[in-house]
This record gives sequence, structure tokens and C-alpha cells, in this order.
Amino acid sequence: MKKAGLLLPALAVAAVVAFSSLFIVDERENVLVLQFGQVKQEITEPGLGFKVPFIQEVVRYDARILGLQTQPLEVTPLDDRRLVVDAFLRWRLQDVTEFREAVGLDGVRGAQGRMERIMNAAIREVLGSVPSNAVLSEDRTGLMNRIRDIASRQAQSLGIEVIDVRLTRTDLPQENLEATFARMRAEREREAADERARGNEAAQRVRALADRTVTELVSTAQRDAEIVRGEADAERNRIYADAYNLDPEFFAFSRSMQSYAAALRGENSTMVLRPDSEFFAFLRSDGLSGEALAAAEAFARELEANPDAGRERLQEPSEQEPDSVRELEDMISN
Repeated sequence: MKKAGLLLPALAVAAVVAFSSLFIVDERENVLVLQFGQVKQEITEPGLGFKVPFIQEVVRYDARILGLQTQPLEVTPLDDRRLVVDAFLRWRLQDVTEFREAVGLDGVRGAQGRMERIMNAAIREVLGSVPSNAVLSEDRTGLMNRIRDIASRQAQSLGIEVIDVRLTRTDLPQENLEATFARMRAEREREAADERARGNEAAQRVRALADRTVTELVSTAQRDAEIVRGEADAERNRIYADAYNLDPEFFAFSRSMQSYAAALRGENSTMVLRPDSEFFAFLRSDGLSGEALAAAEAFARELEANPDAGRERLQEPSEQEPDSVRELEDMISN
């Protein structure tokens, strides 16, 4: 019974010692086995590891690719235009033992602070050797590769491998942004003014061409109208001349009747003329020939005695009547 009571505690102690000497290495980490602060073993492959219990300790480091976002940094390129730059760094542990000796107990957190200082120095060195236009352009891959190479050489002493460097922001300082925006705004306004000036010039040319076309069309139309009007006046005068040559006496009589119809409308108008005026030539007894005057007097008496018969005669004139009588009847009927 006494032996059994002693065996159980011994087995428990042996189990605790056995479990404390074993540890598991994950595929996402690197492990260092330290004894009194000195590196005794470096394990980079996943699996089961052993250590001396109570004497040795296990320190684990992340073996994956890590990222570091630097704080905004103000740099001055060759043309003295200040820029605010920040970068993103991708890195991982290359030599765990060297990393432990370089950073000590600070681990990854201490390494990030040192890597940020390395990155800032590399950014200042590279961007300070080129003009700002090269930094602000889209094709700045060469600059980022140069920064990566400089940071990689300096990070080797820390047991770190630099994989990639990217410039995430490249801006002007706030005080310079306002001046830059004002200059850009002035340039755009100047371009807009130039465009408006060119547009106004083109509009003036179009208006001038349209005005000239209108003037030419109106002038041509007026010229054609004057030609047609002149030809019409000539034709009218020719017709008048032909009519006058056919019967000058009747032409004069017809024109006089038209003048009487236009002048003597019975309205409130007053005309003061001499009785022997040429205007009343056909209203006097001597204005018509004896034959016409006699025919007119006979027709007037017939019209007074029998108006209906007179109207029928006016509608159907006889061919035996003299021309002057038929003309007078036509005038009276009209």
C-alpha cells in the first residue's frame, strides 16, 4: 500500500515533466528554444519539438508575410516642392536567430519601429534625388523598387526580408494645395476664356456670312422685282398706246369718265374748277360729236320714258348703232 501511494505522485510528476518538455510548432510560425537567454535551437518546420523543462523556454515568431504602414512623411524633391508621402511595406522573418539577437525582447513590435525608420530614410534618399513631377506621375514603379532595394539591404542585419514597397499617398502639403488649386483654377479659366473667344469668333463669322447672304438675296430680289415692275410698266404703257392709237377720241373719253367716277363720288368733298376747264370737256355739249350727242339725248329720253326698255337696250346693244353710241351706253350701264 505504501509503494502504491508513492507511485501515483511519482507518475504525476513524471507526466508533468514530460508534458512540459514537449511543444508543437505551427506551420505559421518559427520557434526559438532559449536557455538562459541564449538561442539553443531554431525550428522553422511544423511538428513536435522537445526542450529541457524548467531550464529552456520557447519563443514563437510569426512566419507569415507581415505589413507595415508608415506614418505620413514630408520630403523635398529636387525642385524644392515639398511632398507628403506615406508607404506600405510587406516583410517577413528570414533569419529568426539573427532577428532575436537584433531586436531582443521587443520582438515584432520593436522590429516594426526599426523598419519604419529604415523606410523613412530610404524614401528621403530616393525621392530627394528626383523632381516632384516624377514622384507625382503614374509611372513611379522604378522609384518604389529603389526604395525597396535600399530598405532590403539595411533590413538584412535584422534578419528581415523586404518583399515589396508601395507608395500609398503622394500629396502636396495643405498650404501648398491651396496655391496649386488656385493655379490650376486660373489655368482652367484661361482655357475656358480662350474657348469662349474662339467660339465668339466663329459665331461672328457665321453671322457675317448670314448677313451677307441675306443682303445678296434681298438685293437680287429687289433687282428682279424692279425688272419685272419695269417690264410691267412698259407693257401697260404699250397697251395704253395701242388703245389710244385705235381710237384716240374714245380713249380720251374713257379716261375722262374714269376721272369723273373717281372725283365725283358724292362724298363731302369740294372741288373748285372753272366751268370751261378741260376737266369738264365731256360734260359740255361741245365735248361730244353731234351724232353722239344726239344719240345720247335720244337714249336719255327713252330711258326716262321707259326705264326697263332702256336697261334691256343696255344689256343687248344693237350692232347698227354707232360705235360712239355703244360706248356711251356701256359707260352708262357700268
